[in-house]
Amino acid sequence: MTNRLPPLLRTVMYALRGGFLVRPLLIAIALGLLGAVLSSLEESMPVLSGWVPAFLFPSRADPQVAQTLLSTIAASIMTVVSIVFAILLMTLTLASMQFSPRILLSFTRDRVTQWTLGIFLGTFAFCVAALPAARSLPSPFAPIATVTCAMLLAVACVAWLVFFINHISQAISVNHIVDRIARETESVIDDLMRDSKRFAYDPPGVPFDGNKREALIASTVSGYIRFVDTRRLLDLARGYKLRVRLIRRIGHFVPEGVALFGVSPADRLDPQRNRELSSAFEIGPSRTLQQDVEFGVIQIVDIALKAISSAVNDPSTAITCVDQLGRILIRFVGRNAPVSLLCDPPHVVRVIVPWIGTESLLDTAFEQIRHYSASDIAVSLRLLRAFDDIASTCADPRVLASLAARGRRVLAGCAERLQPDQTEKLRERLGTLEPRTAAARWRGAEAAALRLSDHELDADPKI
Repeated sequence: MTNRLPPLLRTVMYALRGGFLVRPLLIAIALGLLGAVLSSLEESMPVLSGWVPAFLFPSRADPQVAQTLLSTIAASIMTVVSIVFAILLMTLTLASMQFSPRILLSFTRDRVTQWTLGIFLGTFAFCVAALPAARSLPSPFAPIATVTCAMLLAVACVAWLVFFINHISQAISVNHIVDRIARETESVIDDLMRDSKRFAYDPPGVPFDGNKREALIASTVSGYIRFVDTRRLLDLARGYKLRVRLIRRIGHFVPEGVALFGVSPADRLDPQRNRELSSAFEIGPSRTLQQDVEFGVIQIVDIALKAISSAVNDPSTAITCVDQLGRILIRFVGRNAPVSLLCDPPHVVRVIVPWIGTESLLDTAFEQIRHYSASDIAVSLRLLRAFDDIASTCADPRVLASLAARGRRVLAGCAERLQPDQTEKLRERLGTLEPRTAAARWRGAEAAALRLSDHELDADPKI
């Protein structure tokens, strides 16, 4: 059980941030316990009732008034909770039908919605837990301070309901949806690509020993790879003197019985070590944004594709999606790639983790939009602007060449469906993108020449 503790802790923390279960339940339990404890404490310490101003609770000696207030607040809150759930279901249905079913994850992770459910359910639990303390027999008792807290919670619920309605009206806006997905994706990039080189090693090829047979370990469940504890894999591989090679990367689907990772040398593997290595993987029925940058991009692409479809025909939404995709790619190309070869000790490869590359992420982000927007000049222009924005922040000649080639494909696709005068702006925008590639190649050649010159100076014994 302790071997699985780190992955389980991360899973629990991720569940705490997302879903309508954990955070609302904790808030409801906390407020329910507060109601029970406060009413009990008030009965044992009557001085607490004296702190409540008389105008807030004039009938201090009548427990029936306290019972009526607590039961009325509880019943009213449950009515409001049903309204809140109806609003949520309507919002989720609308977002799923109008944008994409995959964006529902971002709605369930919305903290305002989670706090709304938690506060309303917690107020109900508070009133129900405090209600038994208000009694007429055997000795009359009215929990004045507790009822006052319940009244304050009811007022807070009314104010929070107004705030929630305003928030949900903004949350269903496509600009807010796409921006939220982009921010979450950027946080994944920041987490994965921290420019750390402690365990990095980049040889020209994977240094496998051909004389040692690799054992393939099959997945015991079917699902998507959502999280890989690379730190744990590295520790296990170093301790058992193994080399672990992941066959599929984060976000890929692995059926039960299909190889998940390979281990070499195979003769050092036993069932116990197999279970320990497998415990570093979290596999589930759906993709998440724990380590999966591509999943965030796919959500935005889905919204863009539905917007430019003939049934919807909303190029403005597609343009918004392209802007946010450019923002994500700028963040991605501006960081060092995630470490794929983990070594411990240095230059001894222990774990090989495949990550999505820049070229693959560019394909996922823009290729489908480029194909389906060939007859839409506005979206195509924004694609070229996004390429130019990415190129302006990148110095890698390979990425710049790829962006220029993608820009030429955008122009070629539009030229087949639009008139030459309509594609003139595309040619102008492409004309600003292509020179960046030539400039990057010139800078790269100049840097290489300088390095060669320095090497010759060092090697010349006369100098």
